Amino acid sequence: MIDRTVKTSLDSFVADLRATHGGNLDGVMCYGAGAMGAAESRGDYHVLVALMRITPEDLRQAQAPTREWQRMGYPLPLYFTVEELLNSADVFPIEFYRMKRSRVMLYGNDHFANMEISNANLRHQTEYELRSKLLQLRKLYIPASVSVGKLCDLMASSMSSFAALFTSVLLLEGREPTIEKMETVRAVMQLVGGDIAPFAEVQSTCATNTELPSLDEATGLFGRYFVEIERVIEHVNRMAD
Repeated sequence: MIDRTVKTSLDSFVADLRATHGGNLDGVMCYGAGAMGAAESRGDYHVLVALMRITPEDLRQAQAPTREWQRMGYPLPLYFTVEELLNSADVFPIEFYRMKRSRVMLYGNDHFANMEISNANLRHQTEYELRSKLLQLRKLYIPASVSVGKLCDLMASSMSSFAALFTSVLLLEGREPTIEKMETVRAVMQLVGGDIAPFAEVQSTCATNTELPSLDEATGLFGRYFVEIERVIEHVNRMAD
């Protein structure tokens, strides 16, 4: 459930959007952690605005209400045309699946209610995103490998990205992911026969900036962490067979 104070701000934002876009406005939706009542900050309240058409003039008109919305600490809204929403589930299966699972309609038509999202497309994007982030992790490891602090920062920041993608792995297996990051990681490690210990160590040391290990220990932790990520990717790849 959306926080009551934030709901007041959302209602005001929707009123501004209706005044701005008039009959061109098809719907406004809040999605993500904020919509599920698990927001940690105003940055967790994401808004999708659906218009019948989007021209540069429509976006220029949106500048005033979105400027005020952003000034209060909320992220800029995501603008889609209705046609794009109806025809993009194959392109954005991960994003649309998350929206479908964690949404609150604030105004207008709910196009996610009956949206079909293909598991084949979801699996393909999940593997693509996992492999892309693994390649990025390899690249960033090169300059980070000389410093305990840089290595820990790299592991902590990357773990959040991988944990978010792990929710898609659970969805592909017909399992309902949790909001809590480490519970998601634990469930995936059990699924693939992996070891949660490297993730737990990253969470307990690097993510909290306490008890930082020596460079040798940090290097060893990175190696174990890297292996478990590869294990998840191999599991997702085999799902295509």
